[in-house]
Amino acid sequence: MSAYPVATQDTLLAALGIELTETTPQRVAGRMPVDRRTHQPFGLLHGGASVALAETLASLAGQLNVGEGEMVVGLEINANHLRGVRSGHVIGVATPVHVGRRTQVWAIDIRDEAGKPVCISRCTLAVVPAG
Repeated sequence: MSAYPVATQDTLLAALGIELTETTPQRVAGRMPVDRRTHQPFGLLHGGASVALAETLASLAGQLNVGEGEMVVGLEINANHLRGVRSGHVIGVATPVHVGRRTQVWAIDIRDEAGKPVCISRCTLAVVPAG
């Protein structure tokens, strides 16, 4: 797991088994297991788990692009679920669409281990004072 400037233990990341694999201001990537923690009742990856991965990656990326004394919070997220996954891992990559002084927009591409698209998401963040 890549070092990240905030603690991720005892968070949703830990509960879902999300591991960060790359953390730069222009790209944050991570993987999440598809298992009992992330399944819906019919044994497929839960769409909400995909959205949680997407918002996590976008928020962490956004935080790398703000100044001292600022933080990002989610304003809006959408997701299109494209393919069901029953096991293994999904890999998500967040890249910037817009990084402004007060808002940011991130595109998140989530794929299965074979590289097939699972979910495409867009997340809008607000830049606010920290604390």
